[in-house]
Amino acid sequence: MKSISSKTSLMGVRMVRKQGITHPFGDHRSVNQAFPAAIPSKASDPFLMCDYFAMMEGNGPVQDPDDFPVGWHPHRGFDIASYLKSGTGRHGDSLGNRETFETPGMQWMSTGSGVEHAEGGATEKGIFMRGFQIWINVPSQHKMDDPKYGTVPSQDLPLVKLTADEGENATARVLAGNLLGAKGPFATVQPVEMVDFELSPNAIVEFDIGSNMDTAMLYVYQGSLKDLNGKGKVGEGFICLLDADLDMDTKRAIRLEAAPDEEIEENGDGEPKKVGVMLFAGKKLNEEIAWHGPIVMNTQQEVRETLMELRMGQFPPNRVPWDYKRLSEFPHAAAEEKSEL
Repeated sequence: MKSISSKTSLMGVRMVRKQGITHPFGDHRSVNQAFPAAIPSKASDPFLMCDYFAMMEGNGPVQDPDDFPVGWHPHRGFDIASYLKSGTGRHGDSLGNRETFETPGMQWMSTGSGVEHAEGGATEKGIFMRGFQIWINVPSQHKMDDPKYGTVPSQDLPLVKLTADEGENATARVLAGNLLGAKGPFATVQPVEMVDFELSPNAIVEFDIGSNMDTAMLYVYQGSLKDLNGKGKVGEGFICLLDADLDMDTKRAIRLEAAPDEEIEENGDGEPKKVGVMLFAGKKLNEEIAWHGPIVMNTQQEVRETLMELRMGQFPPNRVPWDYKRLSEFPHAAAEEKSEL
């Protein structure tokens, strides 16, 4: 087990707000949204969005390899990660990727000049699909870079075992950045630290974020904290904005104390009771944001240009030279390799 302690004093807590509820699919399906629903984009900079979902799969795996429950849609101008804690991940995109991955695992993209992708359709019926979709802004000079993609299976997602007070257990999955002695595999353009903490009842952990991070948020997505940085209880579904831009040389520490067993509800999948907390720490961009659905640019003119490309069939500008929406159109070798998907 790895011991963990802070080297600086605790950051102040600036804001504690309840998550919002959104309907990103345009139907009855809903997700919990930490930001921007609870924390506005200017305060969460460089983080744009965090959706947390927990829903049971009702249909099971798709039979048609070209069928995706979350259909084909575009993205431009930011980084995006689908971090799944349970279920099975599945993804297709305009770069010619068709992949599934076991969970806990992650699929990420730096969308750059543009990507079209589709998701879902691999989880068995009756299994809970739990996870996050996270968007991170990128500097203006990198918004039109060539897109990049990566899949991170469970064995490549660093899991740090932490020693907590009173012998209780705590773990941390490092998704992005260098923290807790591990390097996260999400290759974001803008420097960030993203860590998924799981704490047993009564567990206490204390750690420092990077000295260059001037945004820090903690999202209690499951269970509750008895105390955060000496400011008292934080319940499930609340997100906390910390004073990361003040006293950056001396106040970098975060202290999490999980609630006792009797205050933590079962999550419905038979796993031991845990408190789940996501850390989002990053370096602010301090740039204008022009946001239109899945397009995030700096000006409305750039958004209009993107929409024109979509209408003219010129989006995405960088894509494979075959119909990536139909597996039968893949080059023979690639189609054979991905035929099991």
